[in-house]
Amino acid sequence: MGLYIIAAIILLPLIEIAVFIWVGGLIGVLPTILLTVITAMAGTIMLRQQGLSLLMRMQSELDAGRAPGNEVMQGAMIVLASIFLLIPGFVTDAVGLLLFVPPVRAALANFIIARSNVVIVQGGAARNRSDEGVVDLDQGDWSEKEEHPSEGTGGSGQPRISPWQDGPNDAKP
Repeated sequence: MGLYIIAAIILLPLIEIAVFIWVGGLIGVLPTILLTVITAMAGTIMLRQQGLSLLMRMQSELDAGRAPGNEVMQGAMIVLASIFLLIPGFVTDAVGLLLFVPPVRAALANFIIARSNVVIVQGGAARNRSDEGVVDLDQGDWSEKEEHPSEGTGGSGQPRISPWQDGPNDAKP
């Protein structure tokens, strides 16, 4: 994988220079420079327009109680597309413009997601327990309950205490 990244870093500028020379020979120097500036401005405008739309869709997914996984992937591709459009060059501009097309973005997102292992993390801990019958509660999700001696306190009359909470016999260092 590292070799592909190094090859891309070396080859991309060379390809961009070759395409600049070719386009400059076809349409001239000034139109080539203007076209590069126009694509950078178009990338900025498209990022603003599609970025705001994406943020609104993410907010509606969160309001509905669903994880906005697809929207996050779409957002990452929009940011990548805008970076490609801001980089001077026609090859990166073409890739950036393609990433702004929603069906192309959706196809690429599905391709990446199909080859990814996604774990949803909530509250700082992964929630993928395989123990059936186990209920994992946070401190604020439960409370102590006074029980009668015949209901499982061993006749001591003491309330049951969760193993995650310090009991009356637990010594603190």
